Amino acid sequence: MAESVLQRITTDPAVCGGHPCIRGLRIRVSDVLDLLASGATREEILGDYPYLEPEDIQAALAYAARQADHTVIDAAL
Repeated sequence: MAESVLQRITTDPAVCGGHPCIRGLRIRVSDVLDLLASGATREEILGDYPYLEPEDIQAALAYAARQADHTVIDAAL
C-alpha cells in the first residue's frame, strides 16, 4: 500500500522549484507536514485545502517516513 500512496508524491522542476509536491499541485509535502506538526488535524487541512484528499496526507507522511529511514554508514577516517 505504501508504494501506491507514494505515487501521489511528484517532483517537477517547474513546480515549487522541484520540491516534492502532492499530485503535481503547488502544495509541497513539507507544507502538509508543517501543518500536521503545528497541530492541525487532517480534517482542518482538508477543509483549508479542498483540492487535497485524505490519501494525500497519508502520502506525505509515508514519504517523510521513507526519507527518514536511511542507512547510516560509519566510515573510519
